[in-house]
Amino acid sequence: MSDNYSLIIKNGSCYIDGKFKSIDLAISGNKIKKVGKVDLNSGKVFDATGKIVLPGAIDTQVHFREPGANDAENLESGSRAAVAGGITSVFEMPNTNPPTSTFKEFNNKLSAARNRMFCNYAFYFGATPDNMKELASVNTLEGCCGVKLFAGSSTGNLLVSQEKRYRESNI
Repeated sequence: MSDNYSLIIKNGSCYIDGKFKSIDLAISGNKIKKVGKVDLNSGKVFDATGKIVLPGAIDTQVHFREPGANDAENLESGSRAAVAGGITSVFEMPNTNPPTSTFKEFNNKLSAARNRMFCNYAFYFGATPDNMKELASVNTLEGCCGVKLFAGSSTGNLLVSQEKRYRESNI
């Protein structure tokens, strides 16, 4: 008996063992469940004959400028562009207006992203000279991919000109 899949990609050209091979991929939910000959049993089928099938890439530094400069790009348009270019996951920088450097602004960004992003996403938490207490607990913040410390130049209050202050704080 065959498994049920939500998507079957048939006859795509995949780079396996040092060469391109015509192969099928079976997907269930968001996971590849089978690589090889797949019987057409259920789900949506995409014929990839003549196409190269590649894994999605991760862009760890995007600047979607929301909030603040939505006329340049926003979470929705930026994630659409990412997907169109083969990017399946993005990590967005905190130098927006206002900066993503407080729990309130971080949660606002998560709320703004909900049901508007077209790819997987996470957000950096911005380090400032004044948010040491919040930085100490960002490791438990859902949706946070890391802390961004700008030591050279940045916008708003995200420039940290006294690196020694952070090293001595033992965060």
